[in-house]
This record gives sequence, C-alpha cells and structure tokens, in this order.
Amino acid sequence: MRDCSTRNNLNDLNLEDEYLFTKVMRDREICCKLLEKILNIQIKDIIFPASQETIDLVLNNKGVYADICLNDGKDTVCSCEIQLGKYGDSPKRSRLHQEHIDYDCVTEGQPYGNLRKSFIIYICTFDPFQMGRDIYTFQNICKENPDLLLGEDATILFLNTKGASEDVDDEMKEFLAYIENTTDSFVSGTSSQLVREIHRKVTEVKRDSLVAEEYMKLLQ
Repeated sequence: MRDCSTRNNLNDLNLEDEYLFTKVMRDREICCKLLEKILNIQIKDIIFPASQETIDLVLNNKGVYADICLNDGKDTVCSCEIQLGKYGDSPKRSRLHQEHIDYDCVTEGQPYGNLRKSFIIYICTFDPFQMGRDIYTFQNICKENPDLLLGEDATILFLNTKGASEDVDDEMKEFLAYIENTTDSFVSGTSSQLVREIHRKVTEVKRDSLVAEEYMKLLQ
C-alpha cells in the first residue's frame, strides 16, 4: 500500500516508492528478468494489463496490483508489489489479493479448472514475520501431513529487505538492498548485473520529463 512520501522530487525516490517501482516494472525485459530471478523459472514472455489501470490504483492508494501473465508453458499469472514498513497487514491482505487474481481468471459459470497457477510477490521494507529471513514462501499444506500440498497452485512470497539469513543468493541480497538505496553510489559497488540493468531503467525513468510531470500531478 502507498505511503505518502515526503519526497516531492522524482529524482529522490528509491525503488521502494510504488510509483517508481511500477514504472520500472513496465519494462518487459527488466520485469521478466526480475521475476525469473525471484521465482527461479524460465519465462518466454510476459503480458501486462492496461497501464491506465495501474496508475488508477496508485491514485486511489490501493497499492499496485502489477498483474502479469507469464508465458512459461503453464499459463501462470503473477502479481508483484511493494509493501512499506508502516504496514503490517500483508498476510491478511494476501487473501484479498488472491481473490482479485482468481476473479479475473474465472467468470461465473466457468469450471474451477480454468484458475491459473499464480504467484503473489510482496517486496517488504520490513520483516513481516520477524524471523530474519530474506524470503518467506507460502503454500497451503495439510496440518496433519506437512508433505501433503492442497494443490491449488497458488504461492505467496514475501521478500524482506531487512533479512539477515542465507535464504537467497548474493545477487538477490544486493537487489533487496538496492530497493531502499537506489543510488549511483550503491550501484557502483555492486557486482549484480541485474541491479545494474534495473538502475539503467531507473535513471531513464527519472530523466523522462513526461514521467516527472505525471508524478507531480499525482502528488497534487
């Protein structure tokens, strides 16, 4: 959900600001590479919803449902958004988020088999479960037999910029650090090619006068 940032200048934004995050993620190549990294899957292509829908969600302070159809051979849909530190309701929010995805996949009267495999990704600037992990991955399992999955093909992931474990590799750790330190100086010291590519897009977005004008209108 959107935090009313005190940063009035587009150039001062970190990637944790959902407006900047959404603009960067609209780059098909960047989005594809990041999702491949997070989900550890191969993606041939991605399809975005209408851009105006995303902007409307930002304006309404509802967060960014960056719903993306993945061409991975499994008819997968993915949603990725930023969650800022002042919000601690992400687990319950995920219930509504999943409903949002499923409602778009199946209209009234259609079989439930039409539901797509889904991933919901929250990139959190706080530790949502206070266990120090870099990533928390959830699927429904049987309480009596943890090896038994419900099999509804729905996965929820929480990435944590405040993590202090070895749950992810060095490149993902650098990306998570970059979320809150989206600067030239940080990138100059990174060994991550992914972070460098993302930063090139960030720089391009910040230098776009039309984007700057749109951002100022949102603030007003």
